[in-house]
Amino acid sequence: MLIDALFLQLGYNATLVAIGAALLGAASGITGTFLFLRKRALVSDAVSHATLPGVCVAFLVLVALGGDGRNLAGLLIGSAVSAGIGLWCMNWLTRNTRLAEDAAIGAVLSVFFGFGVVLLTVIQTLGVGRQAGLEGFLLGSTAGMLYSDALVIAAGGAAVLFLILLTRRPMTMVAFDPEYAAARGLPVDKVDMLMMGLVMAVTVVGLKVVGLILIVALLIIPPVTARFWTERADQVVILAGVLGAVAAYLGAAISASAPNLPTGPIIVLMSFALFALSLLVAPNRGVLAAVLRHQKFQRRVHIRQGLLALAQDQTIYEPLTLRLLSKRGLVRADGVATKAGRARAAKALRDEHRWDILRRDQAQEAAAALYDGLREIETVLTPDQIAEIDRKISTPKEAC
Repeated sequence: MLIDALFLQLGYNATLVAIGAALLGAASGITGTFLFLRKRALVSDAVSHATLPGVCVAFLVLVALGGDGRNLAGLLIGSAVSAGIGLWCMNWLTRNTRLAEDAAIGAVLSVFFGFGVVLLTVIQTLGVGRQAGLEGFLLGSTAGMLYSDALVIAAGGAAVLFLILLTRRPMTMVAFDPEYAAARGLPVDKVDMLMMGLVMAVTVVGLKVVGLILIVALLIIPPVTARFWTERADQVVILAGVLGAVAAYLGAAISASAPNLPTGPIIVLMSFALFALSLLVAPNRGVLAAVLRHQKFQRRVHIRQGLLALAQDQTIYEPLTLRLLSKRGLVRADGVATKAGRARAAKALRDEHRWDILRRDQAQEAAAALYDGLREIETVLTPDQIAEIDRKISTPKEAC
């Protein structure tokens, strides 16, 4: 059944849900990238938790008007209003009080979510008979989702993606350097509000799929994962969108194949799986790459120290150093230097003398700052500069 879900063979409705989740994941990953670059990741947490009172109030209003309290469009409108109020409260507290942004986020998050839980408890005691499934907005649930609901989610995700496409350049500039953006004439406050509005839109659209508690993960994990793979902002944005779409699609497919599993946690686990994979195998920032770089550095240190020891007729006792030198044909099995080893050792000692003279020359302060004990001096100085230093060294030239 999982294979059928992955290849969109579970029916038209399940297919639309999976596509809508993928669009939502892409919109969340891209929107979250700007939050991540702006260093305002926790804002999404406050916005998501602020939606719960709106969902509950919208349910009560719909029921009081004699409508279906579970109408997704009505519930999303209520959650959008509530999230907007929460976002306004957070900005007001940050600008008009001495509270830092993280404190304002904590205040808004706790108050709004607490109020929402109270309303949810009240709804469960009313006995109106139509509140079943409202808890799905906490952790997300696509089981039994109507065609109209799936269409709303897919259309919402596509609309957010379109808005991001139109405004990506000013948002990128503000996310990286708001002062430079202001100097270029961009309205930084308005762009910030646009960014927060997109976060609110993604949060509201994703309530039914991921849930208000876990939507923050879909906003933050994909850009963090993408950051492992590239240094370029435009590539991070694209890759975050792809990773978010893949995680949401896989999570929706797995949830469709096992309806008892909540959709939100499955999507988050898929995002974490991609994060863990990137953490391990990313070529520049991954753990494996870091381990390999450390081992390479360790080998260079051992070889350098071994050559200096050979140049000063010192006995090498470290097995790893001997093994590395022997592998390169610089020493024999008994630890005695070969002809090539003696030449390399003399060159290493001569370079140490050259660096020592360079560090004492104030005119070469910038070049001397590059010394780390391993860098070849030829990568820093020209042959004429090296020849000038050699003239100051009393060691015979044939040692070079």
